Order: sequence, then C-alpha cells, then structure tokens
Amino acid sequence: MDQTLENMFNNARLITKLVAASVTAGKKAGEIIRQTIGTDLQIIQKTGAKDLQTVADRRSQMSIVATLHNKFGDDLCVVGEEDEDQLNDSIPADYIATIADKEVLSHDSECPDNLKEIDKRDVVVWVDPLDGTSEFTEGLLDHVTVLIGIAVRGISVAGVVHQPFYGYDHLPTEKWGRTLWAIQGVGAFGLETRSPPADKRIITTTRSHSDKLVNDAIQSVQPDEVLRVGGAGHKVMIVIEGRAHAYVFASKGCKKWDTCAPEAVLKALGGHLTDLHGNELRYHKGVQTQNSGGVLATPPGVDHQWYINQIPQAVKNALPPLLA
Repeated sequence: MDQTLENMFNNARLITKLVAASVTAGKKAGEIIRQTIGTDLQIIQKTGAKDLQTVADRRSQMSIVATLHNKFGDDLCVVGEEDEDQLNDSIPADYIATIADKEVLSHDSECPDNLKEIDKRDVVVWVDPLDGTSEFTEGLLDHVTVLIGIAVRGISVAGVVHQPFYGYDHLPTEKWGRTLWAIQGVGAFGLETRSPPADKRIITTTRSHSDKLVNDAIQSVQPDEVLRVGGAGHKVMIVIEGRAHAYVFASKGCKKWDTCAPEAVLKALGGHLTDLHGNELRYHKGVQTQNSGGVLATPPGVDHQWYINQIPQAVKNALPPLLA
C-alpha cells in the first residue's frame, strides 16, 4: 500500500476501513473464483443435492477471512457460510488482499454520526464467498456473487457485492467483474439504478428451491412475469437494477450471509428488505443463521407494505419470524 493510501486507511473511521478492505477482499475472491473455471471444482454436497460447495467456495472464503483478520485482527467476528473445519489452515500469501479501496476511503468524511464511533466488538461481518454455487457448477456465471455484509449492533449497515463474471458475455476476460458497495448514510456506489416497468409486475424468486409455500406467495402478489434465478445476491441485484418489482421468497432456506450485504446496498438506495411479516432482519453474533420468516425485497418507489399485505396468512404462519 502506498504511503498516501496507508495514511488514508489509518486515519479513517472503522466502518470505512471495513468496507474499504472488504471491497478489495471481494475483488481478490473474484479473481480466485475465476481461476477455477475449467478445473476440477471438487464439488461436495453439504446438506443435499441442492446445497453444494466447490473448491471456489472454499478458497474464496479463506481469502476473505484471511484478508479481514490480517487488517483487523483475529478478534473481528467474521461468520462465513462454509465450515471452517473444511478449510485449509495454510493460506497462500497471494490470497490476502493487502491494499484497501481508495474510493471508499475518500468518502470517510461523509460517515453519519451513528457510525462514526463504533466498537469492533459490536461488529459482525457476514460472508457468502460464492452465492449461487449450484448455478456456478452449471455454468450460469451471471448468477454468481461474492457477498460481504457488515452489521453493527445487529443491523446491516454496510455491504459489498462483487460479481466476478459481470460482463463475461460481452467483455474481454481482463475486464470481467463489477463491485458494488454501500454504507448507510453515505450511499451506494458502483451501479446504475432504474425503476421497474410501470405496465406489468415482475417478481424474482428461487430457481432451485421451489415448493408450495414459495408458489403460493408468488401467486398472491399477482405477477405478470416470474424470474426464477439463482443466488440471493443476484436476485436483489435484479430488484436494484429495475428488472423486477420484488424478490419474494417464502422459505427458511435463505441465510444471514445471503442477505446482509445486498440488504445494505438496497437500503442505502432507499429500498427495503425484510422478512415476509415486515420485520427487519437481525445480524448480531450468535443469531440463528436462517432467515426463518422468509425474504421480501423491493426497490425504491415500490410499495413494500402492499407485498406484505398480499402474502397469505397461511404462508406467514408457516414461516414464524425470529425477532431476537
């Protein structure tokens, strides 16, 4: 890290440092994931045929966790999707991103009052090293995201969403990838947003985990079109980019590491992400990792409460929220 950048990092507030390091960690993880294309993915089933892990998941998480602990110490609470016991203790030196993102650091002065003086003990970083693993193994590369969400006192306040294969269908290989980041009260950066179509209602939901509850919830919001795709991060991106009016998922299958980062980006833009009862999700240390009340995400300008009101009570009863 050059001296100017190092000084910027050292003088920045903790939340800015965390995001600046997470941006470079996400990009490094994206590089590592791309390097596995065309190799043996070493696929294993975790809880079933639809819950997969690859060498890319494992290497990506090792890289992100090592980068964050290198910057902030081993006492920073980082919760990753993959079981730490399955990861290699020996981290290659080039897996650790040693720099921090200059653009993020340049926004340090815009930090809102409630985030200026946070304690590291109040921070939990939620990491999904490769969201959309099933789709990744099938070659649906645009579904893949790297998610690093930062919660303070249980609330998602900042996040990084890296798309390692963004542009793979039209850009040269060296230009693949896009990174979005957000801090509440500062804004969201790295993307252009637009409003969803006014003449029809488009819903996005799961591609591979559908059942009666999921379908009943979808039908209750009267969609004209349903986009069934992989990856929670990808689905929230579809909402942010105006390609859908809502992401509706009536299932307990979505986890905290799936939602923390995209929730922060969506909220920074003025959108909403809650469970299907309208409750905010909680991300404190030790919380149940399942989003037991399901997930509902809507972009700015879309009536989030309307969707909550439309969800059948029978669906809500089957997905009791965890409010602790």
